[in-house]
Amino acid sequence: MIQRRTIGIVGTGNVGVAVAYAIFLQARANEIILIDKNRKKAEGEAMDLTHGQAFVEKTVVHAGDYADLAAAQIVIITAGVAQQPGESRIDLLNRNTAVFRDIVSQLDRHSPDSVLIVATNPVDILTYITQSLSCRDASLVIGTGTMLDTGRFRALIGDYYNVDPRSVHAYILGEHGDSEVPIWSTADIGGVPLMNQPLLGRTFDPDTMHRLFLSVRNAAYEIIDRKGNTSSAIGSVLARMVEVIMDDRRAVLPVSVRLTGQYDIQDICISIPAVLGRNGVEATIQPDLSGAEVEGLRRSAQLLKRQLAAIDL
Repeated sequence: MIQRRTIGIVGTGNVGVAVAYAIFLQARANEIILIDKNRKKAEGEAMDLTHGQAFVEKTVVHAGDYADLAAAQIVIITAGVAQQPGESRIDLLNRNTAVFRDIVSQLDRHSPDSVLIVATNPVDILTYITQSLSCRDASLVIGTGTMLDTGRFRALIGDYYNVDPRSVHAYILGEHGDSEVPIWSTADIGGVPLMNQPLLGRTFDPDTMHRLFLSVRNAAYEIIDRKGNTSSAIGSVLARMVEVIMDDRRAVLPVSVRLTGQYDIQDICISIPAVLGRNGVEATIQPDLSGAEVEGLRRSAQLLKRQLAAIDL
């Protein structure tokens, strides 16, 4: 019997719709179930996608309730509340924690074996909170982490060296946010390290590379200033994670996972390279980083821990 490939998406805002569209176009699932507190919005988005069915492979898309997720292999959480004028980051986190408490309770009841992918920001803290609230093993709860930042990083490096970004091997690790860390020490193209040597007619200029990293780190601010949100690229990130997990690819991706001593960091979710497959996070990998890069990861973890300590779990 052929296994049905069912994906649940909780939240039909910009990101939820973007990932549903990416999965739909790429035919990563047989069934996509959209869940939102605004049922009419979920129904409208499902109808809109369904009307494109004649142009892609068959995928059933419909609005549903948590009880419909019993057979879902993966549930993507994009729901959350928006920050209000004058509201502090901690107040926003406390409100999102309350939202996630209800979502996770429903998912534990109706879909206890599914892999959960958290996309709502701040993604590292909400991944940790989801793991803490859920009865399922932490390996089944993954945050999108720095996958998007890493994609941006590789794209800009590829542009600088005039090569396909898929031929660039480089990571952004740590927090998905202002304390994220560019990993130059292991960055390479075609097995040739980038640092401190010319390659393909371009020099590795530290000032130029720092400006390149700043463009990565500030990308979300720049996009939000222009269009009000970021959605398309993170939709592609989530579709890739779905592909890897569904097909048991065991691909190595920089995603947010709970660390248990890696780089002497404990009990917080940040991004390091992780092996993803049908069982969620199946292993983590620790690249041999420079001392400054390790310290950057530790600072990133401490920043997140201070924020987490102020939340009412």
